[in-house]
Parts: sequence; structure tokens; C-alpha cells
Amino acid sequence: MKSRRYRKFLQKMMSLLLLAIGGWLAVGGAWLGSLGGSLYYLLSGVATLVVARLVWQGRLLAFWLYVAMTAATLVWALAEVGLDFWQLLPRLGLPLGLSIFLALAVLPGVQAKNTARKAFSALSIGCIAVVSAVLAVAFNVSSVPTARHATVPLTAPGTAVDSTDASQWHHYGRNKAGTRYVPAAQINRDNVDQLALAWHYQSGDLPEAYPESHSAYSFQATPLKVDDSLYFCSPRNKVIALDAETGRERWRFDPDIDTRGVHMLACRGVSYHHDVDTGTRCAKRILVATLDARMLALDAQTGELCPDFGESGEISLLEGLGEVKPGYYLVSSPPAIVGDVAIVGGFVLDNMSLDEPPGVVRAYDAKTGRQLWAWDAGRPDEAGTWQPDQAYTRNSPNAWSLFSADQKLGLVYVPTGNATPDYFGGHRDDAQDRYASSVVALDVASGTVRWSFQTVHHDLWDYDVASQPVLVDLAINGETIPALIQPTKHGEIFLLDRRTGEPLAAVEEKPVPRGTIPDERYSATQPASVGMPSLTPPPLTEKDMWGATPLDQLWCRATFRQLHYEGKFTPPGLERSLAWPGNNGVMNWGSVSVDETRQLMAVSSSYMPLLVQLIPREQAPSGDQITFDQRGVPISPQLGTPYAVSTERPFMSPLGVPCNAPPWGRLSVIDLNTRTLLWQRPLGTTSDVAPFGIAMPGAFTQGGSIITAGGLVFIAAAQDDYLRAFDIDTGAELWKGRLPAGGQATPMSFVSALDGKQYVVIAAGGHAYMQTTIGDHVVAYSLPD
Repeated sequence: MKSRRYRKFLQKMMSLLLLAIGGWLAVGGAWLGSLGGSLYYLLSGVATLVVARLVWQGRLLAFWLYVAMTAATLVWALAEVGLDFWQLLPRLGLPLGLSIFLALAVLPGVQAKNTARKAFSALSIGCIAVVSAVLAVAFNVSSVPTARHATVPLTAPGTAVDSTDASQWHHYGRNKAGTRYVPAAQINRDNVDQLALAWHYQSGDLPEAYPESHSAYSFQATPLKVDDSLYFCSPRNKVIALDAETGRERWRFDPDIDTRGVHMLACRGVSYHHDVDTGTRCAKRILVATLDARMLALDAQTGELCPDFGESGEISLLEGLGEVKPGYYLVSSPPAIVGDVAIVGGFVLDNMSLDEPPGVVRAYDAKTGRQLWAWDAGRPDEAGTWQPDQAYTRNSPNAWSLFSADQKLGLVYVPTGNATPDYFGGHRDDAQDRYASSVVALDVASGTVRWSFQTVHHDLWDYDVASQPVLVDLAINGETIPALIQPTKHGEIFLLDRRTGEPLAAVEEKPVPRGTIPDERYSATQPASVGMPSLTPPPLTEKDMWGATPLDQLWCRATFRQLHYEGKFTPPGLERSLAWPGNNGVMNWGSVSVDETRQLMAVSSSYMPLLVQLIPREQAPSGDQITFDQRGVPISPQLGTPYAVSTERPFMSPLGVPCNAPPWGRLSVIDLNTRTLLWQRPLGTTSDVAPFGIAMPGAFTQGGSIITAGGLVFIAAAQDDYLRAFDIDTGAELWKGRLPAGGQATPMSFVSALDGKQYVVIAAGGHAYMQTTIGDHVVAYSLPD
């Protein structure tokens, strides 16, 4: 008797649940259909409502109908997305789960003849088995790296490296070329699975130590290895030296920075300079540029300020910039060192006003701190080169990321942003547009422009060039050509002759949509690197929308239908528009790494859509600060223009999951000789950020990779707290080490001259905007003794 009552109760509860689900699907499906979308949700909603009524009545017909709907859903899902497991799951997971619950919990309480119950039981089991089998096959297919090419043989036409000494890492990208290639094979495919923690260091630089600070944290540093010490900076610009073999702290220097107005505390690294002409104090020095716009020189041996540099060891980078509000100008990337010249750019806060600090690039004598030259990207050509008594152009394009250099050619390669604000450019003149969102080759001796290549014309999408240019020598038509690789936020990879800036792989100007803002100018075309594999994601369609269930997927599909979207160069406007891949970029400051002997390039990429909307000035919040609407979406003022701008990132469903399907992060390897994609696979999982630890493949990424002569790609970057090693030939994951916090930094590796062991080192401190674990750790791995 109790069993019968219990089953009746389950029956009623199931009916109410189906009523709620069916109502959502029917109403939402009608909404989606009215927008020109798929009618599946409307039809399935109506069918679910009928099933809900039949279940309430205790009729066996309910089960036949629901099984039929589940079978129809399987056919529809396969037609839309094929055997893509993570696309099939939200389409099939809910119907499959409800079918199982109906069969096991509710069916026995339904009055029916045994033959009918047996027939339904067999049918339901068969349907469940088919759907489950399809999901299993899809999972196996989706988990295999996408191979496009055979293993690449060893070939070495020459490299752009400074040294093959695997014991040192003197520049952010290991060498001036930024290749991040380690000529060491002690750790290799055969033994990497034995990697173990060698040492672990904590800096103590954590947000809890500064309760008055409202800045977000991100530990992005890559340590330098000089002699037997590691040098790096913490998020608050504390410079620390460690014993490379043990992780023991040798010294630290705290510049006591002013963080007022700084939204993100981050320091990507320090620079090293060796004065070979003297053996006196500070002959070996560490240079660091700070978030409060200073540059300091420290004795590499003691950590003390070098008295011969500037004023008692430091110079101000605010000199000549005019008015700078707190947080409007900062430096988060290390200076590029070429000979005795230290070249530094700076970050200008986006989207605030038309009266922001200049984005000038300046060169200083690394020994004295004396300014040598300045390159002002907003200066008209007819004005000539900048002179010391002249003002810099306010609001000019900045250069906040990492530079590379070819000392033989005497060139430093500067990736640039666009003139602020990002999403409206009607005010920009030709000078402000000319070098924006470009890679620019400057003469190291004079700062004059030798050549430039623009990756986006009249950038309205914040597609500034964030990746460090990477220099390699390639064999092309029997000749060794000095090449430059420039990855971009929008997914194109440009291959240029670094002597002239001329493309080595074909570039075409392709037409793009024009907007409707009357005060704006629009470029009719944008450059596409058709001669190189593109990591630009395919244009989104309604069927690409994702969600944890059909319920929030329906919301994403209907919302997508209402957005203004015409591809990756959809111009911002008064309508809510979709920016895909968005300003986080396919490739950001992590750039790429290159195997210099085999010309294989490893690329981490991320896919995070952004919602953008211009707000007429009369409707925008007043004031000169970033505000937030009722949904918590930031609104930047863009003062001096007719529009403020709302930027919502990423495009999320009501359940807090992305509306674009996984994988959201990938790792790829490209053969630079044949210019083909060898393989591509998801990078990382969502296990550390998703509810219940659900490990969906391919999390959002931020950070770079290194390649070793042992045939390995080491990278963390993803939202889970792991450092991983992949086989460069196949994409197979060979090892992963659990990190104590997020690995939003680029690792480094060296072979110790003291103990002969190869170490792999990474800063593990997380990234607040990526929602990874915040920490203050530096960890090193090596093989057991």
C-alpha cells in the first residue's frame, strides 16, 4: 500500500516537473520560432506538456510518446551537430535522464497489461541504449586530438637564437627572438611521466596582505635564469631572486608601488642587463618597470638599487606624459634589452576619455637611465622625429605587451594597441590610425620607423596586438629568410619578412561589414592571412549555441537571434552586438613558442565572446569612472565621444555557463615549413571552475607555452590548476602536475650547471578575471635523482 502511494506521489511530481519543462520549452520555443529560429523547442515543449498530462492520468501512452520524442531529439541533434559529444550532451542529456526516471520510477505504478508494459520496457531500454551508445561514440571521437599531418622530420636551416646554452634564460621569451625554445632533452617523451616536484616557493604577496586594495590579482611572471639565480616580480612589483636549484630566497626588493586606480595587479617579468665593460657593482643588473610608472635598476647580486641609474636607482616613466590620473598609465611588461638600450612601452587605460596619457615607446640607457629616444605613434610624419622639448601626443596608440628584437638588424619589434577609446574612432586622425593594431619595427639606435604592418584597420573591436612577435629563420625557396610571426587577438597569424615587413605568406584584404553610427568611419576591408592556418573560429550560428541543458540552450539561441552579428568584424552600434572572438582574443600576451630546429609552432588559443553596445551620451551614466548596470555589466564612459560603451564578457546563459560550445581553449601545433596545422586539441578542463567539478574539455586560457628539444610542449594557461606536457608530434598528453594555484603564466626551463638536472619552473598565482585560484607560488619540477 505504501509502495503504491509512493509511486503515485512520484507520478504526480514527475507530471509537475514535465509541466514546468514543457512550459518553458513551448513558450521559449515560440519566442525562438518568432525570431526565425529552430522549431524543435516549440514542438518538444508541446509534446512534453502532453506527456505531463498523460503521466498525471497514469496512462502508458505518456511513455510511448516520450520515448518517441527522445528518438526524434536524437535524429535532430545528430543532424545539427553530428558526433560532437559536448554539443550533443545538452540536447540529449535531459531527455535521456527523464526517460530513465520514467522507466524506473514511474512506469511500475501505471496501470497496464503485462504485455504492454513488457513492450514498453523493451522499447525504452532500447532507446536509452541507443542514445547512450551515440553519446559514448561521440565522446571517444571528440577526445582524440585532430591530426592533420604526419610527424615532421628534423630539419634545421638556422635559427634566430642568441645562444644554445640551455642553462640560461636571459629574456622573457628566453631569447630576444621570443621563441621560448629550450635546447635541452633530458626531460623527454620517454620519461616526462616521472616528473616530480623539485622545490616550492611562496612570496607572501597575496591580496589578503593588502585589505585596503581593490585591485584584482594576477601572477603572470616568467622567471629569468642568470648564472645560478632565478629573477621574477610579484603582482605588486616586488622583485625576488631565488637559488635556481633549491628555490631558496636570496634577496627581495619592494618598490612600494602606489596602486591607486590600478584595476589589475600584474607584472609579467623583469629584464637583465650585463655591462661587459666593467666588473664593478651593478655590472649585472635587473631592470623592472612598475605599475606606478617607474623603472628601477637593481644589483643582480644583492638586490640593492644601482646608484648610477637615474636618481638613486630609478627613473620616472611619467615624465613628459602630461596629466596622468591614478591607474591611467602603468607598465606590466618588462623592457626589451638590446645591447645597452632598454626599450619600454606602457598600458593606457581603455575606454575612459579622449584626454588620456600618450602611448609613447621610449628607449633608455640601461646603465645610466638617460632617455635616448622616443617614438610617438600619434605624431604626424611631417612633424619629424620627436625632440626632447616637445610634448607627446595624448591618446596615441600604446604598446603594453612584450617586444622582441634582432640585434644583428638593429631592430626592435613593437606590437601596438589602438588609440583610446577602443569602440569608437570617429575622432581619430590619420596619424592615430596609421600605426594602431600593428607590429612596428623601430631602429634601436634612433627610434625611427623602418617598417610597419597593420593587422586591423581602424580598429573598433579592441583587437590590439597583444602577442609578442616571434622571430625565426625559415628556409623558403632554397634561401634562409629572417621571418617574424605575429599572432593576433582575432585569430590570424601573419608571417612577415622581419627585414622589410613584407608578407612571406599571402595576405588578402577582404571586405567587412560597415556600421550605421553617423559619426564613425569604417574600413571597407580587413587583412586576412590566407597563407597561414587561421585560428579564427568559424562564424557563430544559432546551432552553435550551448548551455548546460536544453532549457538554457534555448535562452542562448533566442538571445543570439536578437544580437547584431555579422562575423568577427561586426561593427559596434546602438544595438547589442556580438564580438566573436572578442577582445580577450584568440591569442593574447602568451604568444606562441617555436621549435627552432624543426620549425614547429605551438599556439594556445581561447574563445570568449563579448557583448558590446554603444550608449548615446544622453543615456549614459554621468561621471568619468567605470560604472555597472543592474546586471553588473561594466559601462566605460569614453568621455569626449558621443557614446559610452557597455562590454559584457563572456556571453553566458542564465545558469552561468558560456553560450558558445566547448572547447573554449585549444592547443595547436603548426608546421612553419609547410604552413599546415599538424594537430589541435582541447587544452585543460573546467574541473576547478565548473559546478560539482564537471571536467569539460578546453577551458578559457591565458598564458603561454614553451617547447623543449625533448619533443615536449609545456603549458598551463587553462582555468584548471595544472601544468601539462604534450607530445609535440601527436598532441598526446604525457604528464600533468597539480599546481597550488592557477597557472596563468608562461613556464620556463633550464639545465642546472651545478647539478646537471633539467628543471621546469612556473609561477602559479592565478588570475582574478579568469576565476582561477589566487596564490603566490613558484614551483619547479625535475626528474628524480
